Amino acid sequence: MNDSLAPDALALHRGLVTLDTHIDIPWPPGPEPFQDGPRKVDMPKMRRGGLSAGCFVAYVPQAARSPAGEDAAFARAIAMLDHINAMGRTENNITARVASSAGAIEAAKRDGVLAIVPCVENGFAIGTDLSRLAEFRARGARYLTLTHNGHNALADSCNPRRDLGDRDSEHGGLSPIGVRAIAELNLLGIMVDVAHTSRDTMMQAAEASRTPIVSTHSCVSALCDHSRNMTDWQLDIVRDVGGVIQITAVSAFLKPNAKPEDVSTADFADHLDYAVKRIGIDHVGISSDFDGGGWFKDWKDAGDCANITIELARRGYDRGALEKLWGGNFIRVMRVVEEAAR
Repeated sequence: MNDSLAPDALALHRGLVTLDTHIDIPWPPGPEPFQDGPRKVDMPKMRRGGLSAGCFVAYVPQAARSPAGEDAAFARAIAMLDHINAMGRTENNITARVASSAGAIEAAKRDGVLAIVPCVENGFAIGTDLSRLAEFRARGARYLTLTHNGHNALADSCNPRRDLGDRDSEHGGLSPIGVRAIAELNLLGIMVDVAHTSRDTMMQAAEASRTPIVSTHSCVSALCDHSRNMTDWQLDIVRDVGGVIQITAVSAFLKPNAKPEDVSTADFADHLDYAVKRIGIDHVGISSDFDGGGWFKDWKDAGDCANITIELARRGYDRGALEKLWGGNFIRVMRVVEEAAR
């Protein structure tokens, strides 16, 4: 990095609406979010790193599909969403506010408070009961990641779970109930997240959704051939439907078989550069997957977020481009999805 750029880039960074679109929370509940502790994202680290907003996810691991298992998954998702909502408070002289709309995220920045955006990861959390989606939305959930590792009743994952009996493909992409789930997500104003889905699922979700799809934490297959990363033709679909791919900080998605210590902001920015050149600045953004496996040597936690801006500024990204990458594009999609809801 060119250190002479750092002061100006740091000031620029702190003026942006900076949204990290995928952050896990410890579960069962772990260290308090208002303490500067072992979590990669807590409120002190967000403030120190100039991270103004975060999508905090209620993550439900895939398990064997049964009525009891699906009920347990739903109960966990609800409990996690309630916990995420409880993060909207003032403590230790830091105020965080639950922000479940595009306008609320921007207002939180203007008011000098942190924005907490609730989300759900893994459609297994609803089983086959689409009415559960409305309960997620009532708790502020802004996106649903259709799958995680393992197929579920809605769709095929890019990572089948052999221990659960998964074949390479179960539904050939979306199942019939998965198609109906996307229609319900559109009606409710919940974004369709295709991170973790198979490539057939991703393509079919883009076709089925009335609103742009998002991939909240993925990287570029051309630079790192991994099942979780997007091929060029997938990137083109994201562009064509007006969506966004959020490049993420998982080391093995950024460089083949890499450990976090082997990855730098330059490697991360290479994926951003590639996607921007392929599909345009309006369709690319930034995420970390912090507390869910994401981090690397120059971005160990939320306190290091300015390092990303410094590297991008060094590469010639101006304020307008940085605004788009650091949340503007994702917020644009949020607003489109809100306006299309019933």
